[in-house]
Amino acid sequence: MNTQVLLLHGPNLNLLGTREPQVYGSDTLADINQRVSEFAAQRGITIQARQSNHEGALIDALHDARTWAAGVVMNPGAYTHTSIALRDAISATQLAVVEVHLSNVHAREEFRHRSLLAPVCVGQIAGFGWRSYILGIDALLGHLGLLK
Repeated sequence: MNTQVLLLHGPNLNLLGTREPQVYGSDTLADINQRVSEFAAQRGITIQARQSNHEGALIDALHDARTWAAGVVMNPGAYTHTSIALRDAISATQLAVVEVHLSNVHAREEFRHRSLLAPVCVGQIAGFGWRSYILGIDALLGHLGLLK
């Protein structure tokens, strides 16, 4: 069985490695995608990674994932706090989604403390840098009963 997972990155994550490294670290998005893909492959999982700075493209990726993905690990970036449309897309797809963040959003500005997406996600992981994605994959696989 070849299980596939969508790894979905939101706005500004294409700038990782140069964007506020004191907050987000020095790893690039390509570095993170490679680490997550290697981790997942050890568990028999294939990752399809996508990134967009556009809300509609993220929604389209979620809609498309209904046809092929067992679940989603998503860093929605700032859309976490603002996007009812992404919330509705997660709910509509009925896919298991784990929300992840590189930084500890709860230790940052107050507006980052509330996620509009968390109520329709299976869980949220924040503050562990690139390892948040690894923890997200592990949590998703556990939720889906796919841990070996």
